[in-house]
Amino acid sequence: MTRTSSAPTPFPVRRRVRLLGSAALLALALGACNPKQTAAPTPPVPEVGFVTVTPQAIPYLRDLPGRVAPMRIAEVRSRVSGLVVKRLFEQGSQVKEGDILYKIDPAPYEVELASAEAALARQEAALVLARQQADRLEQLLTRATASQAQYDAAFAGKKQAEAEVAGAKAARDRAQLNLGWTDVRAPITGRIGRALLTEGTLIEPGSTGALATIQQLDPIYVDITQSVGELNRLRRDLASGELARLEDNTANVHLIMDDNSLYPLAGRLLFSDVTADPSTGQVTLRVQFPNPHDELFPGMYVRARIKQGIDSDAIAVPQQAIQRTEDGRAEVWLVRADDTVMRQPVEVGPVVGQNWLIRDGLKGGEKVVIDGVQKITVGAKVKPVDQTPAHGEAGPKHDADEAPDAPGDQKPGDKADAAPRAAAVNRH
Repeated sequence: MTRTSSAPTPFPVRRRVRLLGSAALLALALGACNPKQTAAPTPPVPEVGFVTVTPQAIPYLRDLPGRVAPMRIAEVRSRVSGLVVKRLFEQGSQVKEGDILYKIDPAPYEVELASAEAALARQEAALVLARQQADRLEQLLTRATASQAQYDAAFAGKKQAEAEVAGAKAARDRAQLNLGWTDVRAPITGRIGRALLTEGTLIEPGSTGALATIQQLDPIYVDITQSVGELNRLRRDLASGELARLEDNTANVHLIMDDNSLYPLAGRLLFSDVTADPSTGQVTLRVQFPNPHDELFPGMYVRARIKQGIDSDAIAVPQQAIQRTEDGRAEVWLVRADDTVMRQPVEVGPVVGQNWLIRDGLKGGEKVVIDGVQKITVGAKVKPVDQTPAHGEAGPKHDADEAPDAPGDQKPGDKADAAPRAAAVNRH
């Protein structure tokens, strides 16, 4: 009987079997460690903050540069020549109209007055004699004992004597005026500056030099400038009804000092100039301010916050909501009803505190993105978070007629509460 026996398995085949088994075991082990093999995770929906646009009545306020100017200014001058013998004021003090500021040596003018009075007395005596002569000849003429020619000569002599008396009185009055003018008096009430002459100075005849300068500082003027184009646009808006007019008696101007505080007293717009500066294209607006404590000085630079009208349905959004395209145009991101976002071109007006006034492109009820803009793209789904301030929490309006605008309540340029002022603020 033939015995059959199986041939031994070659070594390479056995090795491949072992390798395959090890690979299978490794795959099972890996599968046990990570049983849920999934695709890349879906990114979370970005969260964005928005404010709801709400039209409101906003005063049209503008911050314009200005210079302080005295209400009245007078240069103190001497009306007579002579030697200055005394100065009677403190430099930089407050003086009243009629106060004596300088005394000029009165002796020459006293002599002149005495001479004029003596000449007047002489002419009055001559007048008495001429009148008596005329009266006597008049009586003789009625009795036909004097001729008409004699009477006419006597009458003419009387008239000449009267004229001489009148001339002598005028000379006396002139001498009295010159003597009175040796007391150089303040022409207006105000604050006087430095003395330009000292005792011992001789004022020459015909001299026109000033002895001092007086400026009335309470009330005081502030001359502010505004471009012609802006002023014309304001007038067109008022004429069309886009802006409501203010009452004539409204105190509608506040001053912003160099430390960004508000001057405590409101001013009143008096007029705007009718001539534009040809070099700058601007017109001047004059405002009158009370200045009881002399806090405003002539020549001082200030900024005036002027209220020129009321926009009854203005729309403003926070500055961070405004984006710029490559060509510089303004746009905002809007949250649509399905929580997707889109871009919306807008036309911006002036800066309103921490916000931009929107002239065109937005309407009431739209949701404007103010936070998280860098995380969104057009049409993307977002998680909107409402950051619209509650009613009455939009921040102070910088209204020039309201007490909260006094210093300490709100300083211009204060960057606090930028988001709560998203709905609407005052235009300036």
